[in-house]
Amino acid sequence: MARIDYDEDEHDDNDGQAGPGWRRRLVTWTLAAGGLGLGFLIPYTLYLNHEVGERFGQLQWQIPTRVYARPLEVAPGAALDAATLKTELDAASYREDGGERPGTYARDGGRFTIASRGFNDVDGAVQPRRIEVSLAGGRIAAVRDLTSKKALRSARLDPARIATLYGQKQEERRLVRIEEVPELLVTGLQAVEDRDFNHHFGIDLSGMARAAFKNVAAGRAKQGASTLTQQLARSGLLGIGQEQTLTRKGKEIIYALLIEARYDKRTILEAYFNQVYLGQRGSQAIHGVAAASEFWFGRDLRDLNTEQIALLIGIVRGPSYYDPRRNPERALGRRNFVLGEMLETGLIKQEEHDRAVKTPLEITQNPGNIAANRFPAYVDLIRRQLARDYPADALAGAGLSVMSGMSPAAQAQAEGAVARTLKSLDNKRRPPLQAGLVVTDVHNGEVVAVVGSREFTQPGFNRAVEAQRPVGSLLKPFVYLLALARPSEFNLSTWIDDSPVTVKLGRGRNWNPGNSDGRSHGLVRMVDALAMSYNQATVRIGMQVSPEAIGELTQKLAGIQAPNNPSLILGAVDQSPYAMAQLYQFLASGGEVQPLHAVRGVLDAQGKAVKRYDKEPAPAQEGDAIAARLITIALQQAVTNGTGRQLIGDGLGKLQPAGKTGTSNDGRDSWFAGWTGDHLAVIWVGNDQNQTTGLYGATGAMRVWSAIFSRLPSAPLQVTDKGIDWQPVIGSNSTDAACAGARRFPFVAGFAPQYAPCPAPQPEAEESSGGGWREWFGIGKDKDEPAREPAPTPPSPEQ
Repeated sequence: MARIDYDEDEHDDNDGQAGPGWRRRLVTWTLAAGGLGLGFLIPYTLYLNHEVGERFGQLQWQIPTRVYARPLEVAPGAALDAATLKTELDAASYREDGGERPGTYARDGGRFTIASRGFNDVDGAVQPRRIEVSLAGGRIAAVRDLTSKKALRSARLDPARIATLYGQKQEERRLVRIEEVPELLVTGLQAVEDRDFNHHFGIDLSGMARAAFKNVAAGRAKQGASTLTQQLARSGLLGIGQEQTLTRKGKEIIYALLIEARYDKRTILEAYFNQVYLGQRGSQAIHGVAAASEFWFGRDLRDLNTEQIALLIGIVRGPSYYDPRRNPERALGRRNFVLGEMLETGLIKQEEHDRAVKTPLEITQNPGNIAANRFPAYVDLIRRQLARDYPADALAGAGLSVMSGMSPAAQAQAEGAVARTLKSLDNKRRPPLQAGLVVTDVHNGEVVAVVGSREFTQPGFNRAVEAQRPVGSLLKPFVYLLALARPSEFNLSTWIDDSPVTVKLGRGRNWNPGNSDGRSHGLVRMVDALAMSYNQATVRIGMQVSPEAIGELTQKLAGIQAPNNPSLILGAVDQSPYAMAQLYQFLASGGEVQPLHAVRGVLDAQGKAVKRYDKEPAPAQEGDAIAARLITIALQQAVTNGTGRQLIGDGLGKLQPAGKTGTSNDGRDSWFAGWTGDHLAVIWVGNDQNQTTGLYGATGAMRVWSAIFSRLPSAPLQVTDKGIDWQPVIGSNSTDAACAGARRFPFVAGFAPQYAPCPAPQPEAEESSGGGWREWFGIGKDKDEPAREPAPTPPSPEQ
């Protein structure tokens, strides 16, 4: 009998089958491989479990910071027309759809029914409400709450989103809680993508088997079987790539199992709805159903109807393949498939299904609400004003809400006015024109519109803030303001000599400024010298109040650093439209020192104010208020009878505006600053290469101003008589109103000139030289006087 030696190599028997030694080695190798696999798999699984806890548990998505316009406040008596109200509603993505559901409105002539959405503002939460706004005669006639049926003093509508500040990842996302997601979206997604979601433990084994069979039969990957949990793991939340490999699939399955083991179904669904990828706009990825709702439909997630929810679910399968803007037929087919699944699972009734499938795709072609930066000049101003409190990288991707002062209607009118006016001024003899402007609210200093270029949607050089240009006659009102602050010496009826003037500069040098029309006008009233922008008269006043005092005033009111030489009197200083708007805000506000601000406040991710910039300005001092009123009255006369009288021809007399033109040497820069009862706008028009444009303030910048206020609702400018005494004047004395030739002037109360009875009828010889009183009848030129800067004085040896 042969002996079996287990120490020798096994060999095949006569039947060719492996002997006992071979089987034992197979078992050994299998156990060794299993042990080795478990030794690797267990630590690896523990590592992945740690990753799940770090990334999923914290849910640290990078949320963009959003910038909002100011909420529209509607109050009886405020200036507003139907076209402007519609512009504001459209900007905030309201739909004309009955006015029953939040985010919709209905219009019946001048009556609007508006269902507002709730929102967080700088002073706290504002609740949604249904209101009725009645318009009449360019004003709000009444505001009524439709729930309580009571009249309201005011109501605020949720603001438009105007820009987005992204972090390192260009991902648009707005986090929502699961209870904020429409129920049909929750159940519909499961019906189409994962019907067994509520019962499986992360993977669907039967589905995977069916998919594998079909893929083998087709010879390619034709069908997947990923659960919603697997899709979430794969979507990028946990850093898994999209490459189609067995390693990726295995990692995805482990992640899904771990997620299901650690978190409940509600948490998983909520994460899915915030992470799912649903579109692309350039480098901007659209993540989450809330952002996708805005991107595709221009609607809040809560406002989606059945067919829009179905389309959103359909896009999940392939945002590029089913892109409804690029591939509308595919998207329509996919949407209708989803509607069929909803019907099959009993989520919708047959009538709703039949209605929905007949509805065309309802998508917005221009998803402006999620644009990264539709208003680059305004957002640039926001960044500058936030820079002292927030480093450059602290805003982007921080999930904050920046509440600005922008008025979408004012911004739209400003942009349109620049585009139309500059196009009308373009010609072959004129160099290319550019513009910069700032529009503010005279009541609180909020910046409501900024235009930094005629190509206003393109980022770049912001002329409203950065352009430093000679301001010319725009500075003259502040020369007169200083004079009127000395009521015992000056008033608007004071006679000023507008004859040739010589100013000694030292070292034997003289400055001889002239008027733009080449004429002298003799003795003229102070109000006429300002209204007609006479240089010679202004220089005489300026030398009496001193260039140093003018420089101190501009520095105090607007932080303007100006050289204290005589040419400052005629505006020989370079400034931006923003700086001049800050200066003129003092006049437009009635003498208040109002720091301009584009930002009202900053809210954190929970909607709580963390920083406010909308502080109430200090009341105007009595002397400042009276002097500002006198200048305002004078500049209203500059519009009715002076360099700005074309505004009356444009039909803007109803606004009773005050304004001042400005022109630099050789017509290189055209300026206009003007205000109404609600708004101030400062505008510059010129050429970037400092070439002569041939435009005066009245023929360039003032035309832009006129184009804005011809369409922008604004209250008339009404100047109070508080502290002012109106008196009829002849010569240098007050007199009776019935006297022939008497003219009314405003004086600081207590400083009216001495009374004299009516003199014998005779012409006022002092004003017969072509200026002064004659100008009130339209005799004279529209030109304002440009500054003529004297040659610089060489430094002394001591300097």
